[in-house]
Amino acid sequence: MIKSMTGFGRAELQDEVRRFTVEIKSVNHRYLDFNMKMPKKLSVFEAAIRGVLKEYMQRGKVDVFISCEDFSSGRMQLHYNSELAGRYLEYFRQMEKEFALENDIKVSHLSRCPEVLTMEEQEIDVEELWSELEKALRAAGEQFAASRQVEGENLKRDLTAKLDSLQANVRRIEERAPEILSEYRNRLETKMKELLEDTQMEDSRIAAEVVIFADKICTDEETVRLNSHIENMKTALNDGEGIGRKLDFIAQEMNREANTILSKANDLETTNIAIELKTEIEKIREQIQNIE
Repeated sequence: MIKSMTGFGRAELQDEVRRFTVEIKSVNHRYLDFNMKMPKKLSVFEAAIRGVLKEYMQRGKVDVFISCEDFSSGRMQLHYNSELAGRYLEYFRQMEKEFALENDIKVSHLSRCPEVLTMEEQEIDVEELWSELEKALRAAGEQFAASRQVEGENLKRDLTAKLDSLQANVRRIEERAPEILSEYRNRLETKMKELLEDTQMEDSRIAAEVVIFADKICTDEETVRLNSHIENMKTALNDGEGIGRKLDFIAQEMNREANTILSKANDLETTNIAIELKTEIEKIREQIQNIE
């Protein structure tokens, strides 16, 4: 199943301790490019997060937003640094003697000295934290992949319809080719009858001119290759995911054949059809840029 490079996924996982929210969104890109925004305490998991997300995508510019809300007030503890408090008192006594000042330090004063009393977060269980985060990541990743698949199916239907239209135009060129030769021969005969009376000479010249003209305007090779490219692209669309680069290459080859047909066209109708081919191929190439 083909996938679009445009997708969105969101998941929220909550228990009595914390809540994780993960959002993933992506747009077209030649390679897989991650842009992650998350709390600093989760940055240790960045490599692991990338590893999980790569299971759900191969290409695209991907923005990942992760938030973590902690509901446990017990994670913060008041810490008393008695050693530092003792050093403060020691210096206060030294200042009392040195400057002959009254030592009026109370407990309330000492407690306000920097780093004597601090709030510290308890050590986090890394394995437990990652286990919860991974669940949220995978839930968002599955939703993200599903949205890409839905869009991918829409792209497949649109591309298949465009390829059918392309194939119909190739058939028109193939059907038009013998008509062009017949019309050219008729015009040539009429012109030579006006200029020459020797009908024997006329027939030989006409035959030679028609052969030369036919060789100049022959697009059999191009239409055969173009039909082959169209069938290859249809097959690729049914092969599975990760085909964006392959489809882009096929589209380039299709455009090359259409350009050759247009350059050989010596007929207004064929020229118009070749222009339609190029227009349709360009639309196909634009759509292919959305495929992973």
